[in-house]
Amino acid sequence: MEIILNFLKSDTFLIILFVFLIVLLILYFRTTLHLRKLRESYSKFMNKLGNGNDLDQMIRTYIEKVEKTDEKNEEIMNYCKKIDNEMMECIQKMGIVRYNAFKDTGSDLSFTLALLDKYNNGVVLNGIYARDSSNIYAKPVENGESKYVLSNEEKEAIQKAIESK
Repeated sequence: MEIILNFLKSDTFLIILFVFLIVLLILYFRTTLHLRKLRESYSKFMNKLGNGNDLDQMIRTYIEKVEKTDEKNEEIMNYCKKIDNEMMECIQKMGIVRYNAFKDTGSDLSFTLALLDKYNNGVVLNGIYARDSSNIYAKPVENGESKYVLSNEEKEAIQKAIESK
């Protein structure tokens, strides 16, 4: 232990320490100079790739545009989901039955038309044609059923609408 303490107090240790410090400084300056050259080379390379423009800045601008596009896509997706939800309550299914309401009229001029949404809610229209008049009746439909009495033709039109795609 005493030998180590004597060595640390000696001039030889200070000289070795000084030489070591000089070597470290030389290495530091050499590395700094090399790093500066590397940065200049990188900058020239990026400008050359960007046809005179700063490629790094071009990439940053591109990334910003991509992020904005992602935000817009998210807005569009939310809007489409909203439209899809609203569409479920629009008329999506239709069933029609033509028939002869009266035996003396000749052809199938009377009709029943069922208009339903995705959940089988809507209306059934019954147009009855006679030689001297024509009437249309409407009945609400909920879940494929009506609280009013339905004719066979109305039931058939509702069933056709439910089965339609």
